[in-house]
Amino acid sequence: MSPALNLGPAGLNGHHPNGVSSTHKPRSDGFSTLSVHVGSSPDPSTGAVIPPISLSTTYAQAAPGLHKGFEYSRSDNPNRNALEQLLASIEKGGEEAMAFGSGSAATGVVVQALGSGAHVVSVNDVYGGTYRYLNRVATEIQGLDVTLLDLERADEETIRQNIRDNTKLIWLESPTNPTLKLMDVARLARIAHSHPAHPLLLVDNTFLSPYYSSPLLLGADVVLHSLTKYVNGHADVVMGALILPPSTSDQHLAFKTKLRFLQNATGAVPSAYDSWLAQRGAKTLALRMRQHGLTALKLAKLLQTHPLVEEVMYPGLESNRTYDLAWRTLSAHAKRWIEEDVLLRGLHHPHPASSESSPPEGGFPFSGMISFRLPSHAHALAFLTSTRLFTLAESLGGVESLVEHPASMTHAGIPRDEREALGITDGLVRLSVGIEDVEDLVDDVRQALERAVRVEGA
Repeated sequence: MSPALNLGPAGLNGHHPNGVSSTHKPRSDGFSTLSVHVGSSPDPSTGAVIPPISLSTTYAQAAPGLHKGFEYSRSDNPNRNALEQLLASIEKGGEEAMAFGSGSAATGVVVQALGSGAHVVSVNDVYGGTYRYLNRVATEIQGLDVTLLDLERADEETIRQNIRDNTKLIWLESPTNPTLKLMDVARLARIAHSHPAHPLLLVDNTFLSPYYSSPLLLGADVVLHSLTKYVNGHADVVMGALILPPSTSDQHLAFKTKLRFLQNATGAVPSAYDSWLAQRGAKTLALRMRQHGLTALKLAKLLQTHPLVEEVMYPGLESNRTYDLAWRTLSAHAKRWIEEDVLLRGLHHPHPASSESSPPEGGFPFSGMISFRLPSHAHALAFLTSTRLFTLAESLGGVESLVEHPASMTHAGIPRDEREALGITDGLVRLSVGIEDVEDLVDDVRQALERAVRVEGA
């Protein structure tokens, strides 16, 4: 590590930013404190509050093999290391993070680490890029066998029957993209870890971010993020990451070592500048996620009352079938914010901050993703082309609001019959709710719905 970026897990190396040593630490730092400080102490040589971007590809050595922790930027870079420290601190339960050039690159490295002839059980409603890699790349290159299951609804016996001797990994998204199915990560971790095959459990936590969900604390072995989305949050970086907990077995340690080796060996790393940008974005993650969630809840309630809308998918809605599960698996820091701030400012009485508490009446913020179903493709098209503030575009998680049509955009690569079986119909619309003023977004959705109502035959 370079001296400017060498920070401990707490982010401050036992020192205050003003350089005064301190050993007094009455409690663990909170989510936003970690987001701001880990990997980001002032540069000791200049006093720069924000660490500099290290663009150098190579580093001077005092003698052959004698260096300051850096040899070549593909293997290690001060900005990437700082970002990885930050990610490991805010993804609760994490010990080590690895940053990649994209979420797809992180996916590829995970699957490569399984070796040839492995079997993977994956949630059936999976991101189109993950589906493509599992079923069209890894199956051809390394003989991967994939079983797709509805892991939200499947009973334990069904899941166990589909785990084979060579099952190396269970792949989850929670919520799924785009139908927002929610997985009981703790239940699935128990099933995986108690099976004789001992498959690892991976959770793609992109849709909730480390703010709303802490899968490692629920038993996951690996968490994956497309940092492109919420963590960076500004639609100007393509990047991915893996976060792992402390190794508890030889299996875990070997897997972690293989991942780190492949990160370097395949060159699937982000640039120093992108790492710097993502770290900058992550500093405001909690603030952004709160606003995303508050506005999304209001929009979900609006959509739920509109006669043209057939179904609203948002786990934070009280009518959602996984509402209790969403509350039960909410991260401790998000639940504390909802109970101590959101509910106190509303009409509800807060419950104690524990996973056993009952969910509040009237819904709660649960990230910024909403999907909803309109009667037909024509209705969806009318809505998609009528919004003023929601930009018609792929991706999600930025400060700006986006709208997309999964069947013809993000999930177009999945065969039509498979899409429809998953609920990805021609009338399905997905919203990524930004941080614009809530009243403006409500008005935009309302007027787009009214235009959709006027579609002939509606």
